[in-house]
Amino acid sequence: MEKFSAFRDPGTGIQPFLTPLPPGGQDVLATLLLPIGYALGIVKTTLIVILGIIYVLLVQGLFLVFKPVPPLYRGITYIFTALIARLVLLLVGLWRIPVEEVARKRVRGAKLSDPWNPRAGDVIVSNWASWVEILWLAFRFNPIFILPVTSPVDLTPQLSLPSTPITRTPGRRTGTGSAAISSPSTRKPTPRSNILGFRKVSLLSILSFTGNIPSASSPTSSVQNFEDIRQNADRPIVVFPECTSSNGRALLRLADVFTGIEVPVMKFKIFVMCVRYDAPTAFAPTLSHSIPSSFLNPLPHIFKLATTVSPLTLSIRLLKPSDGPSSGSLLVSDFIHEKCDDPLSEICAALMSQIGKVKRVGLGWEDKAAFFEFYSGKRK
Repeated sequence: MEKFSAFRDPGTGIQPFLTPLPPGGQDVLATLLLPIGYALGIVKTTLIVILGIIYVLLVQGLFLVFKPVPPLYRGITYIFTALIARLVLLLVGLWRIPVEEVARKRVRGAKLSDPWNPRAGDVIVSNWASWVEILWLAFRFNPIFILPVTSPVDLTPQLSLPSTPITRTPGRRTGTGSAAISSPSTRKPTPRSNILGFRKVSLLSILSFTGNIPSASSPTSSVQNFEDIRQNADRPIVVFPECTSSNGRALLRLADVFTGIEVPVMKFKIFVMCVRYDAPTAFAPTLSHSIPSSFLNPLPHIFKLATTVSPLTLSIRLLKPSDGPSSGSLLVSDFIHEKCDDPLSEICAALMSQIGKVKRVGLGWEDKAAFFEFYSGKRK
């Protein structure tokens, strides 16, 4: 939409915040299937709500009696968390989830059997486009989820940048068609906010947070240093350095969440992954969830996915650990060519972009805060 063109990335022309829509035009068959879809959606969403209640009663309630015996508690909560998470994904239409382990560079004769097995205190770094990857991570690893606590965002209106040609475009640069389009006038990127610390959140909490921006008003007692959380973790830790979800069309500018950590990382292992979602069609809405629901987020989006009668698809790509930031063979100079406050975040961004074949944009979560302010004003 042109009224949101100020929030396009000037380098790529990508708008990373708006919900992707299917191609224009009404599909007759899709319209005829709507009553069936709504009926299915009601049934499946009801089952998902029941599964959520069971999760709360068992994993966050009854099973707490096993907490004095940590191995038993972790084992039983992992089993039930994995079971419930996978059932929810099945109900929304994700029958099969392709997972591919990839290497940065393909070497003839090289073996890709490098196990992706994060342990307690290791860190999983991923892009963030939906609540779907959260459930997949819960299903596979039952990790600890953390969210950043930040300083307030400066939402002072930024001066617009002049219209500039898009310098990085896919396909051939012929000078015609999309290659000749100039990006509209855009606003300057919102100034970065400092990461003050992190807070651990439950699975249900981070699901409901999807699409939102980091909090600047968390109680001081709940804010912890990243290293303190990591050292005391009894499971892998998941970090979403974008700090909010995008619409999956690009990788947002990563926040400086790993400041002070030297690369290559030797004290613990960093596992990098990237999730990609297919574009929406008349029969299948987008799996990405960049704009939170105003009521019981993300339940309305879950209902929308549950109404589809066709299977949904996504792909998950896992970087071979020997090519990651914890590898002794990693050369920082391959990724960073100038002074950088957080080299680990920059390297993770480059790796996610490479394995996921997704472009990076200069807009960050702070820009999404400005986008929300503009978006809510347009809706009034």
